[in-house]
Amino acid sequence: MNTLQGKTALITGGSKGIGYGIAESLLREGMNVAITSRSAEAAEEAVSRLAQAGAGKVIGITADVRDFGAQQAAVAATLNAFGSLDVLVANAGLGHFAPVTSLTPEQWHETIDTNLTGVFYSLKAALDALVQSQGYFISIASLAGTNFFAAGSAYNASKFGLVGFTQAVMLDLREQGVKCSTIMPGSVATHFNNHTPNPADSWKIQPEDIGQMVADLLKMNPRTLPSKIEVRPSKPG
Repeated sequence: MNTLQGKTALITGGSKGIGYGIAESLLREGMNVAITSRSAEAAEEAVSRLAQAGAGKVIGITADVRDFGAQQAAVAATLNAFGSLDVLVANAGLGHFAPVTSLTPEQWHETIDTNLTGVFYSLKAALDALVQSQGYFISIASLAGTNFFAAGSAYNASKFGLVGFTQAVMLDLREQGVKCSTIMPGSVATHFNNHTPNPADSWKIQPEDIGQMVADLLKMNPRTLPSKIEVRPSKPG
């Protein structure tokens, strides 16, 4: 029996990369999926491809995670389309990488506002629906959330903060029947930071690998909660 059939997931930043890979995996499981993107064109194009991915239905929503009102509207659109919200995947993210001597205030704020505050906004907007469905909140963090590196001050701060946020939220929300996990990938073959995936990336984690991991988390026995998951390529590049 497929325990995910007919359930609904909202995935921020779902038009490409890890978010798209997660959407594909959940649609194959028979889930209904709403993806968000800051670009209406990107959301529409992704939906046209995802519609062929599985038995579930998919919609695209234009929303910026840095805008709390936009996140409330995204949740409302998801509920209007599918009637419930069982899973929130906070995936939207970006990175500015520069030594602190040249990192600009604008780069700092865009990184923190997207990678950390945006996750809070997404969860806060979805919270009532997740409590009602006894659902699942998953954040996509990074190994940069425990491993700092030069020229990574903004990105490290956002991901260290995201790991701490999700773990604290996990303690808050398990009292209300909502499960929370954070996935911390290493090198993933995506368009992140203007990189174009290519055959040389074959050693890296693929977006569909993270998608499979999310599906596996959702199918785990309700009594079990893997609250923090580190994942690396099995071999170095």
